[in-house]
Amino acid sequence: MLLGLVEHLARRGSDREARAEAAELILYFDAAPRQHHADEEVDLFPALIESMAGSDAVCLRELIEHLTAEHRELDARWRRVRAALQRIVEGERVSIEPGEVEALAGLHQRHIEREERELLPMAARLLGDDDLERLGRAMRERRGIANA
Repeated sequence: MLLGLVEHLARRGSDREARAEAAELILYFDAAPRQHHADEEVDLFPALIESMAGSDAVCLRELIEHLTAEHRELDARWRRVRAALQRIVEGERVSIEPGEVEALAGLHQRHIEREERELLPMAARLLGDDDLERLGRAMRERRGIANA
């Protein structure tokens, strides 16, 4: 949607549709990535570190350090894009640098792929049912979802 908005702005400017999309993007990216990063940094990473043994320790620490650094980079890139989106929401005629959006989208994609390829299989192997339930409960609470 963000990449599509860049093209839309180039063709049609900051019209009503662009303002609505920009507002929707702000709502999503102000919440979802922060919640996801907290899910990992507050709950998942410490649980994994607690459960690790042997050779898992070195690999896991490296992976966690890398993913945490990417969280910081994603946040920084988002703040730059968000500033332009906010101006669009306010009706200003601005463009968003395509390279900045592509870099943000690319980093998000690579980050997700690494989580799915490395982090989640490791979590499935190292964490037990009680750990997973505790993590799920914390993630639901973070989002204001009642625990069942």
